[in-house]
Amino acid sequence: MFLGTHTPRLDEKGRLILPAKFREELAEGLVLTRGQERCIYIFSQREFERVHDEMRKAPISSRQARDYIRVFLSGASDEVPDKQGRVTIPPALRAYAGLDRELAVIGAGTRAEIWDAQAWSEYLTEKEAAFSDTDEDAIPGIF
Repeated sequence: MFLGTHTPRLDEKGRLILPAKFREELAEGLVLTRGQERCIYIFSQREFERVHDEMRKAPISSRQARDYIRVFLSGASDEVPDKQGRVTIPPALRAYAGLDRELAVIGAGTRAEIWDAQAWSEYLTEKEAAFSDTDEDAIPGIF
């Protein structure tokens, strides 16, 4: 499970040093792809295959499903971290997420997310206000 908030930097070659806590799960390979709210999702290869299997169940007749799958998969890039735990973020994904040098890498359970540090700070400030108002209808069974 991916947990926590980490603040690595993007190097001049567009590489990110993965948080140490995430490296074992991602050592065999990972998939980077467009996330919602202009972040980049990081999936282990195994989890990405599970997500893709679920996507394949969507009816091909659904325009919304087709659109989502196209955007999601067309931006995907499979990567293998080097011995130092670095992974290159493709230029198109860096542009999509508006990444500058300062990053926030957050754990989101079955995936991690890469955010521009300023964008994450603004998002968190906005969403923390509503966090305490979340009720069981939003996430059934945990409250």
